[in-house]
Amino acid sequence: MAMFISLLGLGIVVPLLPIYAEDLGASGIAIGLMIAGFSISRGVLQPFMGGLSDRHGRKRFMIAGLFVYSLVGLAFPLATTVEHLVIIRIAHGVGSAMITPIAMSYVGDLTPPNQEGRYMGMFNIAIFSGIGFGPIIGGVFRDSLGFDSAFYAMTVLSAMSLALLLVVLPSDHETENRRTAPPILTTMRRMSHNVRLMGVLLSRMSTMVIVVPTFAFLPILMTRFMDSSGTEIGVVIAARTLTNAALQVPAGRIVDSANKVNTLVMGSLVVVASTFVIPFADTFVQLILIFVVMGAGEAFVAPTLGAFAMIEGRVYGQGAMMGVFNMSMSGGILVGSLGAGVLVDSFGVEYAFPAVALVLLVSTVISAAMIRAGSEPDPDAVPTPSADGVVAVSRRTDE
Repeated sequence: MAMFISLLGLGIVVPLLPIYAEDLGASGIAIGLMIAGFSISRGVLQPFMGGLSDRHGRKRFMIAGLFVYSLVGLAFPLATTVEHLVIIRIAHGVGSAMITPIAMSYVGDLTPPNQEGRYMGMFNIAIFSGIGFGPIIGGVFRDSLGFDSAFYAMTVLSAMSLALLLVVLPSDHETENRRTAPPILTTMRRMSHNVRLMGVLLSRMSTMVIVVPTFAFLPILMTRFMDSSGTEIGVVIAARTLTNAALQVPAGRIVDSANKVNTLVMGSLVVVASTFVIPFADTFVQLILIFVVMGAGEAFVAPTLGAFAMIEGRVYGQGAMMGVFNMSMSGGILVGSLGAGVLVDSFGVEYAFPAVALVLLVSTVISAAMIRAGSEPDPDAVPTPSADGVVAVSRRTDE
């Protein structure tokens, strides 16, 4: 519920930010930098926040992150230049680094072996429902009350989520992980030698490259070529994320029972095809149908990659693993935002979509080969520290 409420607030403002920035005179590259600022601060900090949560408990980090979200919503209406928006988005990324990977770590802590897809699917419902309903609400706010009202709504929803966590979640001293986790840089070095995990992270990064044009530049495409309203833009984006949310549980069950590499490839190819044809859509209805198909493909990609990450998290620590996993997401958004920004300024907004579709296609082939080449960790393994602080893998025993 906390993730749903906070991401509802995030979904309200994110599709509106490119238009808000363009009104302030931003170029395509400047809009890309605005998105990249969020991804850089979020990406750099997530592994460290995740690793610290393995040692010191998780609740305090989520509370701090939601407090930052509340302040960010108040800061957006005060921006008068693109530089201001970039700075605010950097702060936004700091808050995000303390929320999503920590929440995913909670889920990883609670997930039984061989049910990773199902549990990640349930968690993803909160993520995609929040982001999915957010653009619709944000479009209505923009059309009826102006941009500022959408930002204030983000603040209110973030504060509500913060209050919910304060009341409901156990305190950190009740849930604190008592083991001594190694430093995050040591853990990341160990991860870098895991071919299977590197394939998972490559796939996660490449699927996030798609996010930039479909979230950041789609509003510009629809406004420029279809004269769409804010509500129409929100509905198209929501069609994707709500389809994704609706299919998470059945897709997660399929992921648990099927070959995960196959579900990853299948879902990714659907996303590739739907992204490629976006510029060829002539009507609002056609765009909705394309984004529904895209959401169906992503419904298999998200729980598959989340399940892979949970399995690896039993070896490296869920906090550290989810921090690195989400860092790869931020890396994809960074690459996509800068690359798509250059494409938009050089060739036009419509060329960004087939370009990122090609990137995802090539990356899917490579990452699938890497995952198949690597060995799967023992699903019953748990991390235990040695005297020098290095985590080794041991069999879980009944206690």
